[in-house]
Amino acid sequence: MSQAEELVRHGRRKGLSRGNSPAQQPDMSGAFQTSSMPLQPSGTILPDGSDLQQVTVLSKGDWNRIQAQLDRSARESERIRAEKEQKEALKQQSKDLVKNWSNTIAGQRLKKLEARKIREAKEEEERVQIDIEEAKFQAARRKEAIEQAKTLQYYQTDRVKGFHGALMLTEVLKEREEQIKLKQARQKAYLGKDIELLKRYQHELEEGILQDQKKAIKALKDRKVVANFQKAQMKEHVNQSEIEQQADFKEGVELKRQVQHYNAEKAKIEAIRRNEKEDLMNSHLQSVANRDLIRAAEQQKEEEEEEEIRIFAAAKKKMTKLRKEREGELWQKKQDRVNKMVNKLDSQLKAKADDEDDRIALAVAEREALREKEMYEKQSQFEQTLTEMSEHRMEQMKQREEAQRQERRRELEALALKMEADKLFAEKQLEKVKKQKHEARGLKNFHVKQMDEKQDVVLQAEKEKLEMDKQNLDLLAVEEQQFQEYAKKVINHCDKGGRNTYPLKKAAREGHGGGRGPVFEGKGGVRPSYLVDDNSGVELPHYQAASTEEMKYAHVGSSANTSKRLGFVW
Repeated sequence: MSQAEELVRHGRRKGLSRGNSPAQQPDMSGAFQTSSMPLQPSGTILPDGSDLQQVTVLSKGDWNRIQAQLDRSARESERIRAEKEQKEALKQQSKDLVKNWSNTIAGQRLKKLEARKIREAKEEEERVQIDIEEAKFQAARRKEAIEQAKTLQYYQTDRVKGFHGALMLTEVLKEREEQIKLKQARQKAYLGKDIELLKRYQHELEEGILQDQKKAIKALKDRKVVANFQKAQMKEHVNQSEIEQQADFKEGVELKRQVQHYNAEKAKIEAIRRNEKEDLMNSHLQSVANRDLIRAAEQQKEEEEEEEIRIFAAAKKKMTKLRKEREGELWQKKQDRVNKMVNKLDSQLKAKADDEDDRIALAVAEREALREKEMYEKQSQFEQTLTEMSEHRMEQMKQREEAQRQERRRELEALALKMEADKLFAEKQLEKVKKQKHEARGLKNFHVKQMDEKQDVVLQAEKEKLEMDKQNLDLLAVEEQQFQEYAKKVINHCDKGGRNTYPLKKAAREGHGGGRGPVFEGKGGVRPSYLVDDNSGVELPHYQAASTEEMKYAHVGSSANTSKRLGFVW
């Protein structure tokens, strides 16, 4: 490729503008030849600053090749994805085609699975329906049990039990009236039949007497037979007892003989034992006598040995005395020799004493000179010591004065620091007092708030208590209404049955507690009981009679002449 082709390929041709360009002549190779005139840069710069001469121009083939090279991975991925989708589509088409076939193993298995799912769904629906019905049944049973428990609990209350007791009394009274009516009816029915019954009773009585006589005669005969049998049995028993007595007598004689033989043998054994004991005693006494003889011989032997010991001790004492005397003699001889040697030495020392006087005088003079020299040295040393002591004392005084000045300065500084610290402490104490006052004020406010809260709690508790009392009163009123309705129904039923309803009306009167006192309306309709003040513990009546005036007068006096409490009697 020529240079012109390279220029065309990689940029615009060099030369003048279109209007001023010189004639161009193609060469033999087909390229364009430009003139050698200088190039003008006008028209090659774009508004964005790009130079057209630096732009590369590509052919379509190259451009397509570059684009294919850049998009190769994307096209490969797209091709793989398309092939995969095609395979998945074919697979799904195959599945859709064979999924409804019933003559294949997979189709039969799918059919069985679908049938199993349908069956399980149906069974599950049936189980759910059964569970719902069971839940409803159990809820109904629970509701019935709760209602029954409430009814039983209601029946176990004292008032309802008292009312049921009154109902039982009513039934008993009704039964008693019916029994009385029945008895009267039976008496009326049997009024004309008494004579026939009397005759029949008399006939039965006579027959009974005859049968009793026959039975008595038979019993008498039986007793005679039994008496004869018993007499024979008694005679036999007597003979048997005599035989037994004779046997017992013989046995007693034999036992007596055996006892005598036993006693004789026992006496022989006792004699043998006694002889053995005597022999044992004699042998013991002999042994004791022998022991005494042995002890006497031993004692004599010991006395002889002690006598020998005393003789030996006396001899030993005598020998010791002789030895001491001999030692004294030897010591005296030795002392005499020592005294002789001392006297001899004394004489020799006296002979030498005269020669030693001169040496002693010389030694004394030397000792005096040495002593004077030592005294001089000691005096010099003493004066030097005094001088040093004086200097040391002056130095110590100066140091003490300096130390006192330093101590004074330190004391003044410490005093200033202490005053400053006292000032700071006073300020801190003042702040502390203020803080304590503030805390005390806050604590006071907290206590006031706490008291208010406690008072609010107490008021709330009282309010809740009053509300609870009110609810209890309402509940008691509802219970009273329910009881009165129940009692009214029962009384009406008993009235229709012709029963005596006085016990029911008495048990169904208003007020809880079952007492005879007045009904307290503010306390839930409670009817209390009041007992007499004695050991009987009888409940007071609910009415006031004239018979109590004497007792009232004895306790509280006349109502017109006293200011005391008149009592609570009605």
